[in-house]
Amino acid sequence: MDGVEQGVTISRPKRDQAPQTSDELAILQGAVENTNEAFVTIDQDHKVIFFNRAAEKIFGYSRKELIGHDLDIILGVRCRENHHQAVARYIKTRNPKLIGHETEFITARKNGEIFPASISFSVAEVEGRLYFTGIVRDLTETKALQEQISRSERLAALGQVVAEITHEIKNPLVMIGGFSRQLMRTLRGDKARSKLNIIAEEVQRLERLLNDLRDLYTPKKLETEKIEIKGLLEEICDLTKEDCQARNVAVNLDTDKGAAYVEGDRNGLKQVFLNLVKNGMEAIEDGGNISIQSKLSGNNVEITIADDGPGMPKKLQKKIFAPFFTTKRHGTGLGLSVSKRIVEDHPGSSFTLSSQEGKGTIVKITLGICDAKKD
Repeated sequence: MDGVEQGVTISRPKRDQAPQTSDELAILQGAVENTNEAFVTIDQDHKVIFFNRAAEKIFGYSRKELIGHDLDIILGVRCRENHHQAVARYIKTRNPKLIGHETEFITARKNGEIFPASISFSVAEVEGRLYFTGIVRDLTETKALQEQISRSERLAALGQVVAEITHEIKNPLVMIGGFSRQLMRTLRGDKARSKLNIIAEEVQRLERLLNDLRDLYTPKKLETEKIEIKGLLEEICDLTKEDCQARNVAVNLDTDKGAAYVEGDRNGLKQVFLNLVKNGMEAIEDGGNISIQSKLSGNNVEITIADDGPGMPKKLQKKIFAPFFTTKRHGTGLGLSVSKRIVEDHPGSSFTLSSQEGKGTIVKITLGICDAKKD
């Protein structure tokens, strides 16, 4: 596969090694068949002669689709070319450039999904014919974990810088805001008071920005507790009721009859749900609806918050989680980024957003449920 030659591991059976018994072969075949690693064996003509269950799972092909067929079926163009060259060179020279290495490459499943993988090869010669066995490992989860660790390290370093900057900036802002409000109470001229009011409002906006930056980039330990989701969502509806009524927005809550509990940071999740309802409320200009729904799905609870506002074009959806990107006149551009980070700090959770121009926006949050009776 891609760069196979750089990762070829050659093994030859010893000439004085005794033939394996049928029982030993059966045990070996069972072990290879049931391992979690994908085993793919081809002959020197590139025909697949063995494709275990793990290979079926990783690549999405059944063995019936591949046994007796060319390996090219599961190889990309670049992988295919490199693989053919490496096999041909070995057949000719019996001398690979490097021995004992595992190679990483990018490949695809039957459904077209691209994923990272690693492969190592062994070669056996039986009655004058060569057979190549590749052991393939799906690196999707490994790469995701590496990226998560790298992201955490970057956020930790950035969080320290943000904390120092926030501290240095916030004190002067507090003084500017305080003095402007004092002057507003003493000055009588409307023009001067109007300018001071602008100063005070901009100071508040900068303070919100600093708070959002701190929440986004400063690592924060979750203060977890058992949370009954239905009760928390009812509280969100109560807190946003007056603002929604003032904007002619109806909020509809639909929850499963059974109680669903999650182990989470109550204040953090409350902040997320409030922010999402606020976003939906502000997106609806001339009255509309916000739907809040929770339902159990296996070991998770799915919470969706949907509005029937104008929605967003696809080009904006690609940027929606980028820090400082906003479609609001007075927004900081950090609300969704902070909300996504808070949710994803909870193990096994997810935060997704979909929007259709002219039809509205839907945010879906998935959280793992817990047993309410356990301490």
